Amino acid sequence: MGKEYGRSHVWVRSRLDDHQVTMPDDIEPQETIIVPDTTFWGRSYGVCVFRSWDLKKKKYLVGRGVERKSSSLLLWSPNNRGWRFTAAVIDGRRGLAGVFKDIPVQVCHFHQLKIVTKYLTRRPKTEAGKELRRLALTLSRTNEKTFSTDLDQWEKKWRGFIRERTYIVGTNRFYYTHKNVRSAFLSLKRNLPHLFTFQKYSDLNIPNTTNTVDGCFASIKKKVGAHHGLRKDRRFKVISELLKNNGKE
Repeated sequence: MGKEYGRSHVWVRSRLDDHQVTMPDDIEPQETIIVPDTTFWGRSYGVCVFRSWDLKKKKYLVGRGVERKSSSLLLWSPNNRGWRFTAAVIDGRRGLAGVFKDIPVQVCHFHQLKIVTKYLTRRPKTEAGKELRRLALTLSRTNEKTFSTDLDQWEKKWRGFIRERTYIVGTNRFYYTHKNVRSAFLSLKRNLPHLFTFQKYSDLNIPNTTNTVDGCFASIKKKVGAHHGLRKDRRFKVISELLKNNGKE
């Protein structure tokens, strides 16, 4: 930019510092299903994006700086700018559903399966893990009553297995012997109330995945990565403008 405008890098930085991040003004606030997603640059700093499911091709995106230690900052939203959320589709991150406690919340089936696969892998070694993965794979083609019944039956069958403990020699401390299978099960159990929201509120046409926003960070990370050493506030301005441009038709 300095070469293009015949200015020094100090001038470019000062212009960037003076720039104010603004909301897009070409879309009227309205009722919408919101799909939030967050990615991180480094260990502590990230950006949260809220996308309107209903606007489809408009791809309305709003960026917000967040810290990794708490999802409570997601309470900042376009809600206080006239937007009204009818439902939210989330990726299943722990505690995130509580942020949208006043509206229907759907946990993304794709992300839920990714969580299960993280613990069990695609080829579980234990019979309990194999059965649980097969059950998780039915998410997109079943209903809450059937899935809940099948999950309860799995738990009854393998209760002793997932509660099995291994004690550390010479101490009273222990860990769960089959902790990965246990973690995969607890993830399904914890998210179960939000896995079939799209069926309960069929009139709202809630999607069962966050596909609408997945992938929006890939190109942005590549462009931001070309500018190493950007100060946090400058980096957020760059990311915000890239998000807005990415949201244009």
